[in-house]
Amino acid sequence: MSDPFDFDLFVIGGGSGGVRAGRIAVSEHGAKVALAEESRMGGTCVIRGCVPKKLMIYAASHPAAAAEARGYGWPEAQVGRFDWPAFRGKLHAELDRLEEIYERGFLVAGGTLFKQRARIVDPHMVELADGRRVSARQILVATGGRPALPDIPGAEFGLISDDLFDLETLPRRVLVVGGGFIACEFATIFHGLGCETVMIHRGDKVLRGFDDEMRVRVGYQLEGIGIDLRLGVNATRLERRGEGVRVRFDDGRTEDFDAVMFATGRNPNTEGLGLEEAGVKLGRRGEVIVDRWSQTQIPSIYAVGDVTDRVNLTPVAIREGHAFADTVFGAQPRFLDHAVVASAVYTRPNELGTVGLTEEQAAERGPVEVYAAHFSGMRDKFAGSTSRVAMKLIVCQTTLRVLGVHIFAPEAGEMIQLAAIAIGMGATKADFDRTVAVHPTLAEEIVTLRHPERRHAGPQADTVAQAAQA
Repeated sequence: MSDPFDFDLFVIGGGSGGVRAGRIAVSEHGAKVALAEESRMGGTCVIRGCVPKKLMIYAASHPAAAAEARGYGWPEAQVGRFDWPAFRGKLHAELDRLEEIYERGFLVAGGTLFKQRARIVDPHMVELADGRRVSARQILVATGGRPALPDIPGAEFGLISDDLFDLETLPRRVLVVGGGFIACEFATIFHGLGCETVMIHRGDKVLRGFDDEMRVRVGYQLEGIGIDLRLGVNATRLERRGEGVRVRFDDGRTEDFDAVMFATGRNPNTEGLGLEEAGVKLGRRGEVIVDRWSQTQIPSIYAVGDVTDRVNLTPVAIREGHAFADTVFGAQPRFLDHAVVASAVYTRPNELGTVGLTEEQAAERGPVEVYAAHFSGMRDKFAGSTSRVAMKLIVCQTTLRVLGVHIFAPEAGEMIQLAAIAIGMGATKADFDRTVAVHPTLAEEIVTLRHPERRHAGPQADTVAQAAQA
């Protein structure tokens, strides 16, 4: 009897989560898989997000590296003029190379690729942009997210993060609107590349959702490196003025900028996919509602990655996609635990690495102890830098289990990856204590914290912003 479906799996979206799911399903479990991508293979992370952003962070770090070199006895160390066109050309060549790897890997595994948009017609049917209809036993939505523009007049005159990698020239004076990790990172990039950078955020601290003390420290650092950070401020109108943009703020002031970048959040990319017509339930922000197996209430339709608005990180999408393929096509049922996922904010000179509960979250759940260290790193101090490192462990007083680790230091992203292994295994403070330090390193402070700096007795958390003054 012939198979009633054209494919076992049809994936909509060629980003990290969709490609991983499709490749595992076909190469390890023998499924017949097709994938549709209307833009570029690799998705936001590879083409418009993590990868190009991190390369720009590296580029923006060299003026500070030259200053450090002078502090270490190289008095003539200079970086000179930054050649944006040369960097941009090399960046695009690298992104092309990575895209080709994603595409070739999927095709070599045995998948079928449609380079066009697809939408869901019914629980087992998708329609391609050219009008063809393709049936599938299972459909996986992995279309990611898209930058959100604020609802203000003239918002179309602003840039989103996707636009920055295609700029012909860097702006002399730029406004970054937002207070999340994308805003903090791109403000750091612009400043490091020589742009006069103003950053506004309507809240009283940047990085909502992160540990309060670390939020304050990141804000201080942004100001300390020369970014004009204005908290409690919002833009209300943009107007085109010649080659630039005039911005009106909610305090009545107006200022002119060469460019305005909106980093005001991202929305799940579900518009026009036919999901609701097929019976798939969407959330308030347009996210696909799924269970822990990434399955919607329509049994044949699944979703992974940012389109579900669970934990919006590329490695999470990859793990969700892999778990989906193993579960549905490999008879190896498993799902991703989203409770302990490490993340990093790539500011400079210090990054923020975090895993587990914040101090505020932990204090709301029960009695905790906070072990902390605040100091000048040997490398920075010798070079004459005023930068300070901060590390903290959040420990449950009852079980002595380490509930959270937060690191504000150079290369904190590298450190938090290893700490995440311990947290995921349920390590206790005693486990950290009996680990012998590697000396001299910044990371040794994580295993040499002996006495709690403060304790929280009840479910309510007290403010810790003043700790950032230490």
